[in-house]
Amino acid sequence: MSTCSTVSRQLDEPMAATAVTATTWLLLEQPGPWGAKALTSSHLDPAVGRALDRAARGTGVRIALIRRPGRHADCRTPSVRQVYAAHTVPGRTWLRSAATTEPEHLLDLDLSALGRGDHDSFDTVLEGGPHAGDPLAFVCTNGKRDRCCALLGRPLAAELASSGVRGVWEVTHLGGHRFSPTLLVLPYGYAYGRAGAHAVKDVLHAVREGRVVLDGCRGRTAWERPGQAAELAVRAAADEYRADVLTVLRADGAAPRWEVTVAHADGRRWRVAVRQTAAAPPRAESCGASVLGGPALMDVVALREVTATRLAGDGARRAC
Repeated sequence: MSTCSTVSRQLDEPMAATAVTATTWLLLEQPGPWGAKALTSSHLDPAVGRALDRAARGTGVRIALIRRPGRHADCRTPSVRQVYAAHTVPGRTWLRSAATTEPEHLLDLDLSALGRGDHDSFDTVLEGGPHAGDPLAFVCTNGKRDRCCALLGRPLAAELASSGVRGVWEVTHLGGHRFSPTLLVLPYGYAYGRAGAHAVKDVLHAVREGRVVLDGCRGRTAWERPGQAAELAVRAAADEYRADVLTVLRADGAAPRWEVTVAHADGRRWRVAVRQTAAAPPRAESCGASVLGGPALMDVVALREVTATRLAGDGARRAC
């Protein structure tokens, strides 16, 4: 039987600008099985899960459950849980870690502040601190959400872990099931799809050096999808692979067309025209979809470098 990921590969569906959006990630270790909506359908107290889900809305924080690759027995006995928080906006990127035996303590976090890049509550409530280890790779393996994530994601996570790659976790949901296996890499927050073990190792090696691998990259989760498309296009055009030197300043317009301004740390600026189209022919966007659809594509139709002076003049004219 064909799967959504098989069809997506056969149609050579573009992956650029398909990442979810989150300025900050909050990741809680939860052993055992996960349901389709893992925060409320796992061995985590569903009342805690519901409260976390409500608290995160509108904050820019995306919460997910993680577990170590392998068997997922959970005897429901108290255990130390790993917790990570990562802010992914360039210039303010950080990755913090903590441990807790009481997941309900996450309800005391100031999620609005976390979304803005302030980790004080994480450090105070959970006694967290800077993550000092290797970059982290989170592979989506939640088969209850989409079977492709289990069929393709779990073997990838297991292969990476068994080959000695450190910092590998399974995660509940990253979006884009049809691009399985999918993964998120922290601290920078770039998402990848159709990933193989060798490619993931290359990505992690690059992250250790502060670089981005563009092959298989779905985008940086700090940006909305038009910004993801623009940033990746500028990287390719400028041959720029350093992770934290490009910032999406703004996206003017609305669907189906935007003009996105991307800034380099050295002062260069680009304007990128992005147009939304629908992928054809119609296809299932996940294995559980009951109808066929045309996933939205973000096409870069124009890219030009502009000067900061010109941008300032344009801004003054818009303000008049």
